[in-house]
Amino acid sequence: MPFRTLDNLDVGGKRVLLRADLNVPLRDGKITDLTRIERLSPTIRELSGNGAKVIVCSHFDRPKGKRVKAMSLAPIAAALGEVLGRRVRFVEDCTGVAAEQAVGLLTEGGVLVLENTRFHAGEEANDPEFAAALARLAEIFVNDAFSAAHRAHASTEGVAHLLPAYAGRLMQADLQALDAALGNPARPVAAIVGGAKVSTKLELIGNLVGKVDLLIIGGAMANTFLAAQGKRVGKSLQEADMHPTALDILGKARDAGCRIWLPTDAVVARTFEPDPPTEVVPADAVPAHSMILDIGPASVADLIQQLPSLQTLVWNGPLGAFETPPFEAATVALARAVAAATKNGLRSVAGGGDTVSALRHAGVIDQLTYVSTAGGAFLEWLEGKTLPGVAALAD
Repeated sequence: MPFRTLDNLDVGGKRVLLRADLNVPLRDGKITDLTRIERLSPTIRELSGNGAKVIVCSHFDRPKGKRVKAMSLAPIAAALGEVLGRRVRFVEDCTGVAAEQAVGLLTEGGVLVLENTRFHAGEEANDPEFAAALARLAEIFVNDAFSAAHRAHASTEGVAHLLPAYAGRLMQADLQALDAALGNPARPVAAIVGGAKVSTKLELIGNLVGKVDLLIIGGAMANTFLAAQGKRVGKSLQEADMHPTALDILGKARDAGCRIWLPTDAVVARTFEPDPPTEVVPADAVPAHSMILDIGPASVADLIQQLPSLQTLVWNGPLGAFETPPFEAATVALARAVAAATKNGLRSVAGGGDTVSALRHAGVIDQLTYVSTAGGAFLEWLEGKTLPGVAALAD
């Protein structure tokens, strides 16, 4: 859908409430991954550079409407200042007198981070009064948190109806990349869907079979499809109660002209642990005492061979149990091949927490066309759902 952007927006001297996603990984009080902060910084620099008084709000973790010291945004505000290379103020609330006074002290180009919006129960309830209290702090609302856009919360959706609302540069990049991947893609288009269970990605698969030319199914999810066709998968993780659904999906894909790809060989082991004895077997003849933990080398080679024929690729989910060596091998090999194909013109768009981790592990996270840091929002968009935080920005 068309949405409003920062292009030609005059923010000079105006108070701008910027919805960010500062929900970064924190361990022992230290941030372990600055990606979300780094991707937010261009929007802040643009707004600040154009004279806006930038008021940043975000959730962090799940305090469930209560003030939890360990979930304060104070250390994230400090990290934001380091990334920006400038002073960033912080205030210990996101509404009320303290927040209003802190906003009042902002000068043109200044940046202020509000305390965790989820310290208030009204945030997740999308309470109109809480949304109004946030809106009173500003004259313009900019949403740069696509990763939270699937939630109809006060700071993502409610406030967007109370102020002139625009997409930030990160939100804009996410939406444009996703539209190019599935909204209006160059064909042939393929999608890789990995993960453990068909049941958790049923809506995703159902939406993709009508939109892509090739649907590549990996992870333990592929085991369910193999078993549904009567193939022997040993003691591999699979969902027996989803066999009829898997067969139905195969039928719908045929009707839609979508080819479903399943592995022809697999790396198996008797135990699921780091570096156990493994063997490569046909995917339809897994020994009764073994389990599939990665797709096999012939399957990887087949996938890589198909990349040059594709124009667009969407990726969500690893091919195997990539967090446990050596079962990351197929995902890493394919990731590096996708990166190489991207240099040769493939439009590659990936997203989801495990996918981002796998691409980073493969050393190619910056070599795809676009990698979204969004998890649930990326998945719901692939499922064809309307995201409340995006719909509120519709032009």
